[in-house]
Amino acid sequence: MPSVVGLLEQREVAARRRVDGLREEADRIQAELAVAEREWQEWAIARSRVGEVLTPVDESGQDHAQSDGTASAMRQVEETSSAPPAAKSKSQVPVWREGLAWSVLSVDYQRILQVLAGRARLRQGPLTCQEMAAAFGMDVVPAKVEALRSKAKRLVARGWLAERQPGQFTLVDAVASQSGDGS
Repeated sequence: MPSVVGLLEQREVAARRRVDGLREEADRIQAELAVAEREWQEWAIARSRVGEVLTPVDESGQDHAQSDGTASAMRQVEETSSAPPAAKSKSQVPVWREGLAWSVLSVDYQRILQVLAGRARLRQGPLTCQEMAAAFGMDVVPAKVEALRSKAKRLVARGWLAERQPGQFTLVDAVASQSGDGS
């Protein structure tokens, strides 16, 4: 007969897997939304440009489109652009590319990068999730460790971290050379 603790652990693992799956689905949807918004902005700009070209120029040399259609299309684009970037949401991790600042990540992900950057500077090698939990002052319990592992694995999948040995995480060399300043 299984123990109560064992049953609870099984349910916790199943719930964690469901959360991980939903986070990945949310990340995918956020990425699709960002692409769709960018495409929409490009179409709005294209429409305004065509409006400029097709609008006759009056005798003073002023383009009528400047004052009406273009201005409203540009306002729409600016309003959309002023929305916070999708990468700031809690669980979205963009794929790392040259020049991408750490600030695009949520605070939890930045903390992981910072602790690993400190270790890299001191040439101390990779960290396990248990060691990360301890470094953050968290209780080293399965739920906390697994939450960190999920974040670390997501950072590995997006090119920010490397897992050269199972369960041991370190910064990718190019990310380490950034030192968190985005330059």
